[in-house]
Amino acid sequence: MSLFVEPFLSNAFLLRALIAGMLVSVACGVVGTFIVLRGLAFIGDALAHGVLPGIAVALLLGIPGIVGAAISAVVMIGGISLITRKSRLSSDTAIGLLFVSMLALGVIIVSRSNSFSGDLVRILFGEILGISTSSVILQAIATAIIVAMAILFARPFLLLCFSPEQAQVSGFSAKLYHNLMLGMIALAVIISFQTVGTMLVFGMLLAPAGAAALLAHRVRTMMVYSSLIGMVSVYAGLLFSYHFNLAAGSAIVLVATLIFFIVLLVKNLQKEQQQKGEPAHD
Repeated sequence: MSLFVEPFLSNAFLLRALIAGMLVSVACGVVGTFIVLRGLAFIGDALAHGVLPGIAVALLLGIPGIVGAAISAVVMIGGISLITRKSRLSSDTAIGLLFVSMLALGVIIVSRSNSFSGDLVRILFGEILGISTSSVILQAIATAIIVAMAILFARPFLLLCFSPEQAQVSGFSAKLYHNLMLGMIALAVIISFQTVGTMLVFGMLLAPAGAAALLAHRVRTMMVYSSLIGMVSVYAGLLFSYHFNLAAGSAIVLVATLIFFIVLLVKNLQKEQQQKGEPAHD
């Protein structure tokens, strides 16, 4: 039993990482549910990578990376809205344009500076084992905001996921709640990059929610399952990283992805068994 508990009790860094990871799991579990149901995976990926230039500039200026990530996220969401409003281009095209341009800008900034040798790895893959108490508090506040928004706007968000037209007919502004949903995604990305990094945050948004979508039949249940799968992934990933000297953020996302494929395999086996058990019809 000490093999599973002792590392967290004897190591303050690992315990803080566990708490931070649990908070990220809840935030990504809630937001990831909307991403999967609404079909916003592309913009989630774009935001996860598009915050790179803001983080890079922030670190060059000596200000917290989370501030730069927030500014980049606002620029991306504003740019997507501007392009779709002022042109005939689809939102997917606008997202793609902003995605590649922001990522390219981030790479240029990093490549032109000699001070990113250690920071680049931290930006891309997170620093969950070195996360500070103040960062954990910030994550707790952001997670509380995300959960509160999901509860407060549950009905319009639900309608938006399945029928934007029905949301409009029911008296909810589809555009307003779509933007609020994008804001939630951006907030989840911003608070999560410190933990698992910009490269891996997308995995935490999609893998647990994808597995939960295969298990749950209700949106609230899907959020709970997604959060729990994320928590299990964080715990197991940290444990593996501790005992086998692995990169913590990558181990967490790998466990989450593995859980998704296990759930997918089990559900498909169950489906095959049910089909075999059904009587043949003439």
